Amino acid sequence: MQALNFPPFSFRLKNSENKTAIFDAIRKKFVVLTPEEWVRQHTVRYLQEVKKIPISYINVEKSIAQNGLTKRYDVVVFQRDGGISVLVECKAPEVKITQAVFDQIARYNLVLRAKYLMVTNGLEHYFCQMDFEAQTYVFLPDLPEFKTL
Repeated sequence: MQALNFPPFSFRLKNSENKTAIFDAIRKKFVVLTPEEWVRQHTVRYLQEVKKIPISYINVEKSIAQNGLTKRYDVVVFQRDGGISVLVECKAPEVKITQAVFDQIARYNLVLRAKYLMVTNGLEHYFCQMDFEAQTYVFLPDLPEFKTL
């Protein structure tokens, strides 16, 4: 797999039926290793190891209902009270981060109301802090560590 713009992390990989799988510590199972999954697994490790977020506060690939449609978010980080502090949208490295990607995460956040957003293709990372009262957001250089979320 392609080198990404994250610190080096070690992963459990296995080959089965001519496909490579990576162990997802959140889902507690091996999942097919696609380019997007490679980015998602790096993002989860980044949240755990760099931002010090306990694994029990992280969730991946769950369905949400939006305007009668079922969508799946990539990664969320929960707050201690059960709310959502961070919503992450992961794309494969070859997918450019465009306005359409930001529109997608913004639509998801209408439902989830996360305080922070992260958009990444593994090579480029964008971080925002939401201001729901002013209906705006501010780009940040990085996400805060867990203790200040």
